[in-house]
Amino acid sequence: MARSTPHRITCADGFELHATLHSPEGPVRGVVLMHPATAMPASMYFAFAARLTDDGFAAVTYNYRGVNPSGVAKRTRAGFLTWADLDVDAVTRWAAERNPGLPLLAVGHGFGGQAVGLSASSQRLTAVAMVVPHAGSLRFVRSRKERVLVAMFLKVIGPLCARILGYMPYRRLGMGEDVPAQVMLDWSRWTSLPRFFFDDPGVEAAARFRRPCIPVLAIGLDDDPWAPPESIDLLCEHLTGCAVERRQFSPEDSAGQGIAHFGFFLERHAATLWPPVMEWLRRHAPERG
Repeated sequence: MARSTPHRITCADGFELHATLHSPEGPVRGVVLMHPATAMPASMYFAFAARLTDDGFAAVTYNYRGVNPSGVAKRTRAGFLTWADLDVDAVTRWAAERNPGLPLLAVGHGFGGQAVGLSASSQRLTAVAMVVPHAGSLRFVRSRKERVLVAMFLKVIGPLCARILGYMPYRRLGMGEDVPAQVMLDWSRWTSLPRFFFDDPGVEAAARFRRPCIPVLAIGLDDDPWAPPESIDLLCEHLTGCAVERRQFSPEDSAGQGIAHFGFFLERHAATLWPPVMEWLRRHAPERG
């Protein structure tokens, strides 16, 4: 029977992250890091992690600093680069040091996929699957109505809340967990740039994305209004050292059930959308004889 054990992972600046190690019953074929999307709690990925253990993988789920438990966002100074450079780095190094000789893979959701490109520690990975890893510029939102709504949220409501409250109250809005103010302000700034953070000279994103040299599976979802194929392709084009495989899924691939930006990891897609990803991960971490 699979086991789940809590852990504390210390970042380079001394901050402690809350993580859970999901371990299979038998031998471990590889370790998979689950990098969350913005405002998504680690618990959202528990079902997928459990499915990974069925395939012999150990999986690590965790929260970025300031995301969970409730109430810490206001007390946490962190932006997207803090998450990539310190949090993702710490989780990757912790898993690599605990499991020498085992394949180290990652599954990144939304920003979690972007973070793989941004973080220097991704050079330790064997392979990574990214779910909707888009360049989140407003120009990619196809629907005019949706673009206006997203612009109001990212350019007006979000920054205003972040500056007045000192954090972004996603939980009150029913959109996930609260996040630190700087995360919201980073997102607001980048979404106005044609090539997202690749146009921000302070990020040096293009140079960061050239560092990893690994197989990448980049997944888009046809009913995702925020991450159309061209936004995912733009991001993937900067992974110049990686062998990138692109896949698109639609609700028809999951018995007509909607997926959208946050739905891929819901258990209702376990029998339809998850198996191709599991097979891809197994291919890059073959069982030892």
